[in-house]
Amino acid sequence: MKLKKRTKHSRMRGVRTHGHSAKLNKGKGSHGGKGMSGTGKRADQKKTLVIKKYGNKYFGKQGETSRRKEKKRIKFINLKNIAEKYDSGEVDLKEYKILGDGELKGKYVIKARAASKTAIEKVKKAGGDIILG
Repeated sequence: MKLKKRTKHSRMRGVRTHGHSAKLNKGKGSHGGKGMSGTGKRADQKKTLVIKKYGNKYFGKQGETSRRKEKKRIKFINLKNIAEKYDSGEVDLKEYKILGDGELKGKYVIKARAASKTAIEKVKKAGGDIILG
């Protein structure tokens, strides 16, 4: 005598997923991939996938390791840019280091953080001055 086999649904009462992944058997449409869980930097699972997706930047260390020390970043500006942006007279560029590329036409008094030797020579040659500080 053949008994009626119970359905999977009835056998799995109290189990929310009924043997399926909670994500992939829910209604219509694509539910995306399985993510990168379980790859691990030292594991071999999905290694080719990782290499294709991230290139060589997934494995190993990249970039700065210390957050405590920030580099002092000095802004630079050339004499030709000063001539284009500012009129002759007093120019306040306390955050910048002045570099000597270009020529000045007119007397400039430039306040700057630092300046190269060539920049100082060219400004003085044009009749101006650089005040460092």
